Amino acid sequence: MTTLVLLDYASVIVFAVTGALVASRAQLDVVGFGFVACLTAVGGGTVRDVVLDRNPVFWLADPLNIAAALLAAVVIFFTAHWVESRLKAVIWLDAVALSVAVAAGVLAARSVDQPAAIQVIMGVMTGCLGGLMRDVVCNEVPLVLKQGELYVTAALAGAVGALAGLWLSPGSPWAAIALCAALTFGLRAGSILFGWRLPVYRARPPQT
Repeated sequence: MTTLVLLDYASVIVFAVTGALVASRAQLDVVGFGFVACLTAVGGGTVRDVVLDRNPVFWLADPLNIAAALLAAVVIFFTAHWVESRLKAVIWLDAVALSVAVAAGVLAARSVDQPAAIQVIMGVMTGCLGGLMRDVVCNEVPLVLKQGELYVTAALAGAVGALAGLWLSPGSPWAAIALCAALTFGLRAGSILFGWRLPVYRARPPQT
């Protein structure tokens, strides 16, 4: 099993859990849980593989990804009521999944010999799109678009960190994965815990 496959599995499972928790907040039935979990789990990776023309798409090549997402959905369907704050759980688990998925996107683009800029874009895309789809479908304010949140910024920093790790240790991807995860999760955690924000646009009255 390759490093990229392991990363895809890890991000699929954690993102599926976040999708199921959001489905619980929307009070969906078990089929809705499965749908939202799968959409969240494979959404970003699917877009990544289609854009990169990786054939077949990762979950078609290995349908166990869908099985893992569905299993996570069923487990959360019966246990979500034990979680004291499902919103808080979603936010933190999403940060973990983002940290893994960004690295997976960078390595996927690198595996098909894309240039550095495309590797960064694929990292951000893989990390952000599944959660965006989840929140839009469940009528939640997307975490990726919340005012001033370090989300895409965290993914971007992590993707650049992954490139730096690959440059420093070209023979092994683990330095890149560790650096990517540390930067991505560190920035997300800082935004969640300490309110780290980017400046936002504030309209001003026209000057006369």
